[in-house]
Amino acid sequence: MAEPISFPSSTEKLGLPLLFSGQAQKEFFLNQSLTIIDSLLCQSVEDTLDEPPADAQDGQCFIVSTSPSGDWAGHSSKIAVRIAESWHFVDPIDGLEVYDQAARQKRVFKTVWHQVSVPAQAQGGSVVDVEARAMLAELIAALRNVGIFTEMV
Repeated sequence: MAEPISFPSSTEKLGLPLLFSGQAQKEFFLNQSLTIIDSLLCQSVEDTLDEPPADAQDGQCFIVSTSPSGDWAGHSSKIAVRIAESWHFVDPIDGLEVYDQAARQKRVFKTVWHQVSVPAQAQGGSVVDVEARAMLAELIAALRNVGIFTEMV
């Protein structure tokens, strides 16, 4: 006879709560999981903040800064998801990419959140290659358009 499978209490990657037979209020755990999936599936956050905004709406996501306060204290670098007028926190995994709407730039998690800085424009030098500089400027503009580099405001 096969041994029964013993499941952990949450999923490995996103920490979504799993259901157990005989569990009371299963709908709470299922709804919480579905709401977190719905919020993170679009891979977009509103902003990176130290504390929760007073006017946050359900479904909005934020990256918690490295020095959080208030309701976010102790949740550094997590993604805060607003669900049913309360905060739920998701631990990011290495390789997670989100688009930070306030910064208008992609952010990537690898131990900490990273964003790419725009390289300085080429200047000076003993040989000036106008075509190479034009190509580099076009490449930087293309990377801005897809959110790799922050957009010029």
